[in-house]
Amino acid sequence: MANHQSAKKRVRQIEKRKLHNKYYAKTARNAIKKLRSTTEKSEAESLYPQVTSMIDKLAKKNIIHKNNASNLKASLALHINKMA
Repeated sequence: MANHQSAKKRVRQIEKRKLHNKYYAKTARNAIKKLRSTTEKSEAESLYPQVTSMIDKLAKKNIIHKNNASNLKASLALHINKMA
């Protein structure tokens, strides 16, 4: 365990940030699942800008990697374009 005051504070900060990041990542994952589970193309197209915005924000804050973000957005766009 940490002995220095600054190390103890750092542990508290990391724990707080981890909870914060986990919440936003989970919210984005749920939005992605919702988009993938929709069967209507018009509904999926209306959800797509919101989901891509969430993904971009996660990448900007380094919660997910920027390449992962672009792969997610591309696969979602492909999914929407394949819908009839």
